[in-house]
Amino acid sequence: MNGKKILTVQDLSCVGQCSLTVALPVLSHYGVEAAILPTAVLSNHTMFKSWSYLDLTDEIPVIFDNWKNNDIKFSGFLLGYLGKVSIMELCERAFDEFSEEGAPVIIDPAFGDNGKLYGGFDEHYVAAMAKLLKRADIILPNLTEACYLLGEEYRTEYDKDYIEGIAFRLNLITGAAVVITGVELDGGIGECIYKDGAFSYVTEEKLPRFSHGTGDIFAAAFTARYLNGASMEEACTVAGRLVADCLKATGDNHGYGVQFEDVLFSQLKK
Repeated sequence: MNGKKILTVQDLSCVGQCSLTVALPVLSHYGVEAAILPTAVLSNHTMFKSWSYLDLTDEIPVIFDNWKNNDIKFSGFLLGYLGKVSIMELCERAFDEFSEEGAPVIIDPAFGDNGKLYGGFDEHYVAAMAKLLKRADIILPNLTEACYLLGEEYRTEYDKDYIEGIAFRLNLITGAAVVITGVELDGGIGECIYKDGAFSYVTEEKLPRFSHGTGDIFAAAFTARYLNGASMEEACTVAGRLVADCLKATGDNHGYGVQFEDVLFSQLKK
């Protein structure tokens, strides 16, 4: 450990490999102490046919009071699935009250994919997220989220000019460095990065499968490597390779996430 302590704000699914269930082990594996702020507790994630949901919004100010009493500070922040506008407001309070000097804020907007919003989200939520992203140092939207944030038409076919235009405009409205994830170009899949007026790309092999929670794995690995001193390109390379390896390691009968545990364990043995 290098003394870095990150606060990650996401929901907690008791069963299912996503959000905090994924973020905690991945952040720890890559050498970052992970503190958590759970926004809700679910019986299981929403890819199952039914689920329960315990909202923890009212408990968060109580948690904050105790953190303040104990003089707790964080070296960085990773925000994932938040679910409610009121949680965003509490996140801004966390930035103001619990940041070490220079603590970066990394936000995965986590509200849509494949051209559609996740269930329960609307344009009001998107507008609130756009406001929150102005507090970020780095944002990690997929193309769906990027288009909703800009009011841009979502495309399934595009070129670099289209992607770079999206990234440039996101930087313009948020002031954050931009990593657009899940960009498919030239037969591969990866990230378009825009920072300091320059574009760069990181690409992995595109695999013929999709699984829940891969975005959470990517965000956690990226954040840990970045906090440990990697460039954004290096962090994307590690995170993208981890996601690809996890997809390859996951059996067809394992439908509610990727078996990242096998991949992390194999890395430890090397």
